[in-house]
Parts: sequence; structure tokens; C-alpha cells
Amino acid sequence: MKIPIYQIDAFASRVFAGNPAAVCPLERWLPDETLQSIATENNLSETAFFVEEKTGYHIRWLTPVAEVDLCGHATLASAYVLFNELNAPPGSIEFTSRSGPLIVEQHEGLLSLDFPNQKPGSCKVPEELLNGMGGNPLEALCSEDYFVVYAEESDIHHLHPNMDLLKKLGLRGVIATARGKDVDFVSRFFVPGLGIDEDPVTGSAHCALAPYWAEKLGKDSLHALQVSKRGGELFCQVKGDRVIISGKAAKYMEGTLNI
Repeated sequence: MKIPIYQIDAFASRVFAGNPAAVCPLERWLPDETLQSIATENNLSETAFFVEEKTGYHIRWLTPVAEVDLCGHATLASAYVLFNELNAPPGSIEFTSRSGPLIVEQHEGLLSLDFPNQKPGSCKVPEELLNGMGGNPLEALCSEDYFVVYAEESDIHHLHPNMDLLKKLGLRGVIATARGKDVDFVSRFFVPGLGIDEDPVTGSAHCALAPYWAEKLGKDSLHALQVSKRGGELFCQVKGDRVIISGKAAKYMEGTLNI
């Protein structure tokens, strides 16, 4: 069996930046074990698989070790492939997923994800979280992930988390964030429990970041940077119970899997 595969750098305007995602369009769903083996072999933070349905596409995302409920950058990468490689009609694409319906629109040179608002709230803070992250955080909250706020952008750049401690945490991962110097906020995202020490750019983390900073800064439209080594730029807008997360993408590779 031959399966097309694309590697797309998401939330970047050029290759070698942003977050690389593998995208595999399928004619039908393969066994879960096969999907996981492909994702493990790809060894990227996420591989997206989608199958066309009557009203759109059903999408799934797998890390090298597990399937996840939501992934922004691989959804953006999948929409890029559909619009630019598979001749999908311009305008918008609707995906169904484990997190419900997800819409991606083309607008002024950007791809915009319509994702759920996952504003963080108070929670019991595990000792492993604070010891594992280090620094002097201002507060720690929870959404789908632990959410740690620092005073300065430089604090985020200088973090060196203890991944062994972070692996012991119960939630998906850890978001670290601070107000930015030249943008509204910066962040980094650590997911060692899913086989990803640091994710380069994380669209789904901005489901929590955008509403948090919208409230703190008193504005609904925000400009963000994820300050990993590769780096990524995102534009966010909070609209009630939804968050619009926008960015660019670039194709790095196209090929064929032989299964």
C-alpha cells in the first residue's frame, strides 16, 4: 500500500522554522496500530491523518507514542495540504475530531483555526511541577495542561525544565508563559509524557494562552511568539467560547509511504 505524506512547517513563513508536522491523507482508516507505527516512524511531535467525509474531513493526530485529542499545528498543516496540494476549494475546511468540529479558513495570507476556548483556572499545584520548571513563577493554573506564568520574557527563554519530574504530572503537558517585549505574550510548551520534551510551536496551547492574556491585557486580539529554538508566530482572537488561532505554513517535503 502506498500512502502520500507531506511534511509541513506550521506557524512559519519559511522552512526550518515553526513546528514540523507530517500529514497523511487516507482513502479509508487503517488499523490504529498501523497509524501509531507510522507516527512513531515519522518521529515528529505529531502526524495528522484525515479521511474525506460527506461534509468535510475526519482528522486524527498521533505523537510518536500516543493519540491526542487536539493539535493545532498539524490541523493547520493538514489544511495547507488540502488547499495547496489537493485542490480543496478556497475558503474554509471543516474537520471533525475527538475535540468536536474544527474549521480552518484562509484569510489575508493566513490560515485561521477555530478552536475551543480552554481558559485556565485554579487547581492543586503538584510539587513536581514547580520543582520541575524552576525559576520563580507568579502563578500556576490548569487547563488541558499545567499553565505556569512568569514575570519576564527572559524567564521563559532561560527555562531548563527537569523532564523526569514533568513526566510524573497527570495532565498532557506544561505551558510556560510571560508578557512579551515586542508582542503581547511569549510561551514555551513541554510534553515529555507524550515523548516530546519541547514542542516547537503549539496551536492548541493557545486555546488557554489567548483567553488568559486577553483578560490580563484587556484586549481580544493578540500577537504571540512561541520562543522555542525553531520559533513560531501566531495571531489569536478570543470570540466567546472559541479562539481563532492564525498563522502561515511552508512545505518542506512530499513523498510516499510504502506500507
